[in-house]
Amino acid sequence: MSTRPVSQKNADFFQSVFDLVRCIPKGRVTSYGAIAKYLGSARSSRMVGWAMNASHVHLDIPAHRVVNRNGLLSGKMHFSPPESMQTRLEAEGIRVEKDQILDFPKIFWDPNAELSID
Repeated sequence: MSTRPVSQKNADFFQSVFDLVRCIPKGRVTSYGAIAKYLGSARSSRMVGWAMNASHVHLDIPAHRVVNRNGLLSGKMHFSPPESMQTRLEAEGIRVEKDQILDFPKIFWDPNAELSID
């Protein structure tokens, strides 16, 4: 399998995603779309997902705290083993049932509301 080089523009976007994901507090989750919106690219939630897939080489990025807009663990197949996404969330006190975050609206972390853009 060959890998395509990442453009500088995409590398910069990925780094911005990584920096923001590091800000998500333990016990909270956010969505791909909320990250994209905060970064000024509201239609780039899929690109945020690609960044999360690439983040596994960086041990300090809590990618398990990023879920889809409905609170589903849609990225779990990129964890090894896939159950580890749920295990890591539960270790932070987040309840998950059938790949769904329980109390999702209550623990949702919206960077647009929680952080200010300087």
